[in-house]
Amino acid sequence: MKLLLVEDDDPKRRNILAALEKILPGVSIVEARSVNAAIYRLRNSSFDLALLDISLPSFDVGPGEPGGRPQGFGGIEVLRSMDRYTLEVPVIVITAYEAFPSAGKQIDLNTLSADLLKAHPRIFRGLIFYNSVFTTWSDALRKIILKEFEQK
Repeated sequence: MKLLLVEDDDPKRRNILAALEKILPGVSIVEARSVNAAIYRLRNSSFDLALLDISLPSFDVGPGEPGGRPQGFGGIEVLRSMDRYTLEVPVIVITAYEAFPSAGKQIDLNTLSADLLKAHPRIFRGLIFYNSVFTTWSDALRKIILKEFEQK
């Protein structure tokens, strides 16, 4: 089993990796930290599941490299690219934001989840609110992953 984890925040990434090791011991995990890196890996390798942050930089951040412009909805750009290239990889979105500004208003997570399901029904499996203080996010992740792999 091979998963793609798209996350640019190191502490959040480490916590997700630890949770994945408990949920799916021995799973092979490939990482990406930006929109472009995620799209490249998805187009050039095969994955059983992708975990995707919503807020991502355009390019990987490295020594002397700021990572391009931050994209509040970078994860949505990844989902759109997956649709454009007809990549059939189930996606779980994990975000640490409770709402997102859009057109002068706030989009809450329930609205965002419904919008993502409507726009990407083939691949979107769920949205999880990440908060490192609580374990509810890892419990939700376990539930969605186990449901996904029971169906296969």
